[in-house]
Amino acid sequence: MKLYCLSGHPTLPCNVLKFKSTTIMLDCGLDTTSVLNFLPLPLVHSPRLSKLPGWVSKDGSANLEKELKECAGRVFVDSQPEFCLPERELLDLSTIDVILISNYHCMMALPYITEHTGFTGTVYATEPTLTIGRLFMEELVNFMERVPKAQSATCWKNKEMQRMLPGPLKDVVDVWAWKRSYSIQEVNSALSKVQLVGYSQKVELFGAVQVSPLSSGYSLGSSNWIIQSHHEKVSYVSGSSLLTTHPQPMDQSSLKNSDVLILTGLTQMPTANPDGMLGEFCSNLAMTIRAGGNVLVPCYSSGVIYDLLECLYQFIDSANLGTTPFYFISPVANSSLEFSQIFAEWLCHNKQSKVYLPEPPFPHAELIQTNKLKHYPSIHGDFSSEFRQPCVVFTGHPSLRFGDVVHFMELWGKSSINTIIFTEPDFSYLDALAPYQPLAMKCVYCPIDTRLNFHQVSKLLKEVQPLHVVCPEQYTQPPLTQSHRSDLMLELQPPPMPYRRCSVLNLPHRRRYERIYILPELANSLVPSEIKPGVSLATVSAVLHSKDNKHTLQSVPKPPPVAPSKKRKRVLEEPPAVLAPKTLLSGAVPLEAFLATLQKHGFTEVKVEETADGHILHLQAEDTLIQLEEDGTHIVCDNNEPLRTTLRDLVLRFLQKL
Repeated sequence: MKLYCLSGHPTLPCNVLKFKSTTIMLDCGLDTTSVLNFLPLPLVHSPRLSKLPGWVSKDGSANLEKELKECAGRVFVDSQPEFCLPERELLDLSTIDVILISNYHCMMALPYITEHTGFTGTVYATEPTLTIGRLFMEELVNFMERVPKAQSATCWKNKEMQRMLPGPLKDVVDVWAWKRSYSIQEVNSALSKVQLVGYSQKVELFGAVQVSPLSSGYSLGSSNWIIQSHHEKVSYVSGSSLLTTHPQPMDQSSLKNSDVLILTGLTQMPTANPDGMLGEFCSNLAMTIRAGGNVLVPCYSSGVIYDLLECLYQFIDSANLGTTPFYFISPVANSSLEFSQIFAEWLCHNKQSKVYLPEPPFPHAELIQTNKLKHYPSIHGDFSSEFRQPCVVFTGHPSLRFGDVVHFMELWGKSSINTIIFTEPDFSYLDALAPYQPLAMKCVYCPIDTRLNFHQVSKLLKEVQPLHVVCPEQYTQPPLTQSHRSDLMLELQPPPMPYRRCSVLNLPHRRRYERIYILPELANSLVPSEIKPGVSLATVSAVLHSKDNKHTLQSVPKPPPVAPSKKRKRVLEEPPAVLAPKTLLSGAVPLEAFLATLQKHGFTEVKVEETADGHILHLQAEDTLIQLEEDGTHIVCDNNEPLRTTLRDLVLRFLQKL
């Protein structure tokens, strides 16, 4: 059993498991943190960004003025943002049989894998994962295609040039693995390979293993996966939550009795309590609105935004925000809000029960009906005529590098009465804000990450007790900024097996058993012998037939009768003779009873010597040794066949023949 690790990002994993005769990719997350090294893509011409000076090294030896721009002491690439792809050289990705997707955040690299590697397999995901994943991909393509960049920067990627650059560009790894966004055609082609599955549905892979998704409690349709054969079980835990939010709760009991548990997607904010962050979000938002300022919330188009809107729904009236407009701007805003209301069976019980009243599961439906929440595909068109301030704007992308958020940063960034509130934990807010410095608007960091923290995962692992745990190396040591916090790491016995990008792990589990079926007519011919109470054995001579990972014992075919022929046939053409099976012996030779039997038959001078494996009997008069061991008996006598045969028959009296 082998695990190939293609991504170094612990919450955006991409691993390949070789198990029995199958090759299974577990998630294909796209590391988007690479976009923080690029300049933002403004929707309308930005004089500030266009006037940024080009970068030249201090000694003048490196001049990349056209590719790199300086802003507030940081250097940024002036080109279409690029993403860090999973490693594609570690193994031949065309050999992958299936891809299992755990949630819509962990499938963003799918078109790069399915469209450019010769992949011919199947992708398995739940319906909400596919639907919302499609929205995320369409939104990303839309963001990129509506602000095309004329030039493409590549010179800065040369190793010699990269060494001269200031940090953090100097320290960036795998820059040649970075790629521009895919096209909408590639998205549609990739998603056409997805086959929908429901929780606990068992899918057979080539007769070798069975895969099954379980609810992970993190987002709509998010799953953990069980991969099992008749005698082995591997659990894949990715992006799970034990908190009571909108998705169906996590299924923990099905993870029990795992031989190997692969653990990824823990919280990126182990010290931030989601409830506390929601409270801080609401109070900062209210404070800004009361002071006449605007609030900007960079967010994804699905997920935490549903919880934020629900929280605000309960908070609006008590905080006297009833007249403040809330805007949700995204190319997929309408679809996201509508889909969240129709996936009732994937929601927690409380929200499911509302559907039968009938009421919409999420309160944002009421916010839309009462005109408190309005959604638009972009800042162009209707929004520009209906827009009024002060207001709250939810829009993407959380990296602040592309999407409508760039326009609001340019519009509101110069005024200190406005506030930007970061709720998504995927990006460092300081790095996200770097190309907008100097910035006057207030910045509040309220990262809301509902995924498992280290305390919760330690408790979970104690309950499900896997034999071996595999996890990213980041989880086996405290964070660099808090090296004294040993509670922010996994401490298990035995210690977990850590992995990093490009590592190949030989998982410690050894396959010991295989299930074999026996045909009824062959079973009927067996003659079992009881060797001890409740245990019977039978010898079998059969042909082992293996097809599609199913093994069957069949009767040995009888050789066809050979017709008399005058021609001499070659020896090779004769059917192989089927030899009768040798008699098998079972049982043990009891020492005292055997000595008595020897005496009865005239062997009186017997010296007994104890050994580590049993006893040695020395028949002195006959100069013969008998070695009695647990798994065999040896008679050693020189050139006396009648004596050896007599002694053998005496030994056989105590053994059972099969």
